Formats: sequence, C-alpha cells, structure tokens
Amino acid sequence: MIEQESKFDANARSSAGAVGLMQLQPATAQGIAKYTGGSKFVLSDLDDPEINVRYGAWYLHHLMLKYDDERTALAAYNAGQDNVDRWRAAHEGIQFSETREYVDRVERLKDIYRRAYASELGLNG
Repeated sequence: MIEQESKFDANARSSAGAVGLMQLQPATAQGIAKYTGGSKFVLSDLDDPEINVRYGAWYLHHLMLKYDDERTALAAYNAGQDNVDRWRAAHEGIQFSETREYVDRVERLKDIYRRAYASELGLNG
C-alpha cells in the first residue's frame, strides 16, 4: 500500500492534503490519534514514518473490520468511507475509476510482495 500511496517517500504530499508514507488526511490522523488514546496530535506527527505507518495500518485495520472485505476497505481508504457507504447502500460497485484502479494496483502489488518475500512471511510451506 505504501508503494501505491507515496512511492516510499516519507515527505510525500498530495494535492488533496494527504501526508506521508500512508498518505493520511490530517483530520483522519487526528481522529485516529484521539481514538487510540493520543491527546496532543500535531500535523508534524505525520512526518514521522513510524507514526504515519502506525496510524495508516490502524486505519486500514479499522476499515477491514468495518467492511469485512479487502477490496471495499481499500476503496474506503482511497475514496473515503462516506462514498463507499453510499455506493453500498445503493448496491453499486466502486463508482470512481481512480479508486477502481487504486484497488487493483494495491492488490497486484500485494501479490508481487508476497511472492518476493514468501520465505520472510512464512509462506514457503
């Protein structure tokens, strides 16, 4: 996911205001910080790769639990939960071509990394 989000650039900034390796929106990160017990979140926290990845991983895990489906969770990470909830309520698939491409790319990258790091991940029988 990090490769797709930021190309491993810890200083990445999007035109939409997303920050860091996991390309988190500041408001989303502030919510994560509050929900996970943080009390003094500042935007510069997202410049710390460890914090950025920790928050992004927590958020993705939250989305996986909410949607119980990897593609839907990835779509929500990219397009926002409100959009995904609206699509689901209307029994529609992903409505943004950019988000469909994002989900497909992340899943392809996941397969590439699983093959490349199979032994480190304990996937070599």
